[in-house]
Amino acid sequence: MFAKRTNWNLAPNQLSEALAAHRTAGKPLLDLTVSNPTECGFEYDRSAILNALSNPAALSYEPNPRGLESARRAVAGYYAERKDEVSIEDIFLTTSTSEAYSYVFRTLCDPGDELLIPSPSYPLFDFLADIQDVKLVRYPLLYEHGGQIDFHALERAITPRTRGVIVVHPNNPTGHFAKQAEIARLNSICSAREMAIIADEVFLDFPIEENRPASFAANRAAPTFTLSGLSKISGLPQMKAAWLIVGGPQQWKGEAVARLEVIADTYLSVNVPVQLAIPRFLEHRHDFQKQVISRVRRNLAELDRQLGAQRACARLTMEGGWCVVLRVPATRSDEDLAIELLTSLGVSVHPGHFYEFPEGYLVLSLITPEQTFAEGTSRLLSSM
Repeated sequence: MFAKRTNWNLAPNQLSEALAAHRTAGKPLLDLTVSNPTECGFEYDRSAILNALSNPAALSYEPNPRGLESARRAVAGYYAERKDEVSIEDIFLTTSTSEAYSYVFRTLCDPGDELLIPSPSYPLFDFLADIQDVKLVRYPLLYEHGGQIDFHALERAITPRTRGVIVVHPNNPTGHFAKQAEIARLNSICSAREMAIIADEVFLDFPIEENRPASFAANRAAPTFTLSGLSKISGLPQMKAAWLIVGGPQQWKGEAVARLEVIADTYLSVNVPVQLAIPRFLEHRHDFQKQVISRVRRNLAELDRQLGAQRACARLTMEGGWCVVLRVPATRSDEDLAIELLTSLGVSVHPGHFYEFPEGYLVLSLITPEQTFAEGTSRLLSSM
């Protein structure tokens, strides 16, 4: 009686079962996978956040498919600070980037149409695509002193049913940004084939170096959808506020906006108190981002210090985001290794295959509190 699109394997994997048993037994845990910023010890201006949700204007309801103008102006202002010009008429507020993806998938794809996604990448895409009856086709990311798109493989993966290319900028978990030359080539490929670029920029504000990477938000050279939100930018995943920006050639953009407006008007999903608070929440991002970038850099420096004292493991170069990828000896499956680290040393890590790495990789969170990160990585490396 259920839809075939929901025929997922819902059985827990061995690692999740081992982790649940570990927690149930009350054993100490050094969690190197934590990704929820509200659980990582960062300081928030609690009174300012709560006061922003107490706006009396929330008692009135004036639905707008794109979202409240004040909120969209704040989002446009965020990009203006980055020297990117974005019209408020091209911005749609959503409850999450996942919802923004669903809007894009529904706008671009009929059932069975295809989208190209990078590999490695975050596993959420498969579920989002299944729900929207979209087929995902992988294109590989090459690694040589940093990540880069394999354009030869990407172009070979294009079929008459390909509707767009997803670019995670920076990629999660490899942490590499799309370079200007890559953006130019993506524009050329997609404009020539009537495909869209779908750019996920939730980690854009977290570069390791001081240089600021370019955003896709003001891209004009090809049909473009840019996604971001407060979950990462301001460290407020619980507020459920994100956005979708439509860019590209003017005629195409006008048609895309008109179709998206109908989709957004059907749901009107973003609640008014949060929309009214978005300007304040965006102001909050500066202090939060300083804390995150500082911790990421310190954890990365500690990891490099420990890696320098041994020869068995190494890390991949990363340019931004909250994750680091470790290359470890492939003497067993990465899931078996993760279970062994958990049960023997009380250290929780993500096996690389969660993100489509081959055997011999682990993924760690760099926003883990520093003492936990240092002790956890020390135990991990000493076991290799």
